[in-house]
Amino acid sequence: MSDRFRLDGEVAVVTGASGRLGPVWMEALLNAGARVAGVDLPGAASSNAASNAASNAVGDAVAELKDRYTDDKLHLYEADVCDRDSLTEVNEQCLAELGDVSILVNNAGIDQPPGNVTSYRLEDIPGEAFSSVLEVNVVGAFKASQVFGGQMLKRGRGSIINIGSLYASVSPDASFYDHINCDPPFLKPPAYAASKAALISLTQYFSTHWAASGIRVNALSPGGVLGEQDEEFKRKFCARVPMGRMAAYEDLKGPMVFLASQASSYITGVNLNIDGGFTVW
Repeated sequence: MSDRFRLDGEVAVVTGASGRLGPVWMEALLNAGARVAGVDLPGAASSNAASNAASNAVGDAVAELKDRYTDDKLHLYEADVCDRDSLTEVNEQCLAELGDVSILVNNAGIDQPPGNVTSYRLEDIPGEAFSSVLEVNVVGAFKASQVFGGQMLKRGRGSIINIGSLYASVSPDASFYDHINCDPPFLKPPAYAASKAALISLTQYFSTHWAASGIRVNALSPGGVLGEQDEEFKRKFCARVPMGRMAAYEDLKGPMVFLASQASSYITGVNLNIDGGFTVW
């Protein structure tokens, strides 16, 4: 049975490679034996590394993976998920340098944690701020699925994994943030939750259309991943989680390998929550 979790001979594309969870997904796939193509915006790694301590940690994680794995195992490419032509170019590079892509992780997305976004009252949020999040989180995943999934269709097999969120299923609890001193009060941007809910619907749509062609399409929805959150937020959040803690990066890797591998060969169209039971209540 353990062999069914192996990814030897598979080629995986991970978008948003230099984002917070990009290195987590890439490491999980690499450790399972896959060759991995990490994709992000031109200059994303350097611009993220200059922004804050959390981004520095992500940059270090990507650099560590590059040190641990040779070029025949891990390649980093530059592309904009909102630009289909650039994705097509990456697909051609992958084919030449790594092989046929059989796994796609749609990880690229915009999130706006406290401190990194201008605060608005709900009725005052600019329309362009809302639509720009949907453009990356939903339209970007749609275009990447068209490009890389279209190639999978030609070979009759593949696995697409869309990275969702617990906020695709439930609304953010504003009380988690009411201790933050800002005016207007901080709101988890509604576009983020709306985009992740749309991504789940898109997952179901692609899964039904491509199942007969051997392509499985599922969503993986982390909830409350431990990072640079302030202590009061962590206290409030953990009190709401049946397991009483936030998710560690190691909690995410097994579910990723499961959905990418033949261990989940009869699973498509599902949204797998990794949230410690948060969405049960």
